[in-house]
Formats: sequence, structure tokens, C-alpha cells
Amino acid sequence: MQAVILAAGRGERMGALTENTPKPMLTVAGKNLIEHKLDILPDNVDEVILIVGYLGSAIQKYFGGDYHGKQILYVEQEVMDGTAGALWQARDVLHDQFLVLNGDDIYAKEDLVACTAPSDGWHLMVQHAPPTYSGGIVETDEQGGIVRITEGSHAGVTGLACMNVYLLDTRIFQCPMVPKAPGSLEFGLPQTVLAAAAQLGIPFTAISADFWIQITAPEDLAKAEEILKKREV
Repeated sequence: MQAVILAAGRGERMGALTENTPKPMLTVAGKNLIEHKLDILPDNVDEVILIVGYLGSAIQKYFGGDYHGKQILYVEQEVMDGTAGALWQARDVLHDQFLVLNGDDIYAKEDLVACTAPSDGWHLMVQHAPPTYSGGIVETDEQGGIVRITEGSHAGVTGLACMNVYLLDTRIFQCPMVPKAPGSLEFGLPQTVLAAAAQLGIPFTAISADFWIQITAPEDLAKAEEILKKREV
């Protein structure tokens, strides 16, 4: 199986930390954020496609073409046109099913294994949203099928947070990319996958995850360090 890691962005909210370093290369608990992903990929993932952009040469120089037996390919996203735009850059090197992950957040291996369980449909990892969550809120039917993803700030709202980890396959590229919001120049992967699943009649299922650390601002790095230390105890 292949895994796609979206690592093209600078991470503007990280401020000076990303002036000379791409956000996915920032360090937490002795490893950069990409290494945190690579080290927990399911055992059946044997090839990783890194979507690079801002200071992408630094990522390529660090990892080269192999990481602990997993082949690494690099695809450049020249135009920052959203997460769907990033995935579309890799369409010519993808085959069958593949995992898609953000390059900055931190996950757990057992959750990724659950997300990649054999299926004829597509999966999206979700977690109960924290009180101050800002991002996609996922609504499901009684069978766990995803029926709606609403972006924005959801402070005080209960629901399932979109973790932006997917199990997809190449059927996704039969459908057009969907803007993140009306009039937006960015194409959102949640919106695109939801629309494609409906168009093609593919089951799109929410997979509940136990562990997730979002890295959006400098203070999140220190929080992640503490959480990971406690997790190792």
C-alpha cells in the first residue's frame, strides 16, 4: 500500500519557526513531524509519496529515497491550491488504495491500522471535537456513513472532528476537485471526497480514533512534547 503525506505548506501561523524550515520538519520529542508519521505507518505501507512545496529541497535532502525500507517518492505542489490540489499532483504515481495524511499533525499507529482495514469504500478518521475546535465537523448516519462535513469555527459545539486522514483509491480522480468554500481558490480534500463518494456511489465511512495532536501554532509544539512524554510512561 502507498501513503501520501501532504507536506507542501509553510505553516504561516508558526511565525519565525518556519522562516528557514518547512513546518513538517519542525521537531517534537526528538523527531521531526514527518518522522512521527513515517514511524507509525501500518506495516503494509511500502511506499510513501511526499507532497512538497515550501523549502521542499530540505525535506528531500533529509530523507532521500528510502526510510527504514519504505521507498520515498517526491511530488512538488507548485501552486498552493488546497489539500485536494496537493493530492491531485500525485495522481500519476498512485495505484489501488492509498492512505492520505497531513504532514504536521501527530497520530497513533493503531488508529492508522484501523483506518486502513480492508474495505471496498473510503474511510476518514474522526475524533470527538474539543470545545475550541476549528475545522471540519463530520456528520454521519446511523451506519457511520459520512453525510456532511461543515468547515469553520465550532466553539462549544459537539460533534466529530475531521482529522484529515483518509483511506482512498484512484477512483477519486474520476471526479472534479471541489472548492473548500464557495468562491475559494483552494480545493478541499474533505469536500472533494464527500462529493466524489456521492457521485460514484462509494461508501464513505467515519473511523473513530483515540489519539490526535493538532499542530497549528508554536505553543502546540510544547503541548505535544508533554503529551508524548506522558504517553511513553
